[in-house]
Amino acid sequence: MRTKTRAGCFTYDDFCALIREDQKADLIDGVIYMASPENTDANDLFIWLIIILRSYADKKKLGRVFGSRVACRLDDRNAPEPDILFVRNEHRERLHRGGVEGPPDLAIEIVSPESVERDYEKKRKQYQRFGVSEYWIIDDEEKTILQLRLNSRGQYTKVQPRHGMFHSEVLTGFFLDPNWLWQKPRPFALDIAQQVIAGSSGK
Repeated sequence: MRTKTRAGCFTYDDFCALIREDQKADLIDGVIYMASPENTDANDLFIWLIIILRSYADKKKLGRVFGSRVACRLDDRNAPEPDILFVRNEHRERLHRGGVEGPPDLAIEIVSPESVERDYEKKRKQYQRFGVSEYWIIDDEEKTILQLRLNSRGQYTKVQPRHGMFHSEVLTGFFLDPNWLWQKPRPFALDIAQQVIAGSSGK
């Protein structure tokens, strides 16, 4: 299913007026990209991940995790809705009822067939440009995780896993074993959350 786009040069106010709360879309350089309905595999992965991430962030009191359909207003022509986003406590002034005013500290996109170009290219450029510290691209079709982190020059560099685990600097102490994601069935999300919380103790 192809992504529906609304051509033109839309503003953030246009975006808010045109997109309903039950719709997922991205505003990238003034173009609105409407997401296709989500498949069940992607939704299962999304729910599994957000349970782990939110449990971890809440337990460690690091900040807030949100999922899908929460827009991050980067400027008047850019407002993505990451599949999962995290905002650290020190940036909580960015959190408003209507969305996030500014970049998240961590953005995660779960790739679908219609979002490949948007996730790997358009959003990568957008997130780098506006200073999203970490960007994770999780590709269920390819069974891969691409972890990107801003360097001192404000450019994304690929982060290699350590001992097979992906570690976040933004979500302090958090780690993710990619093998968990591709197991059938996946391990129970709350068990993994507890494992990550316990494994991060003292870090």
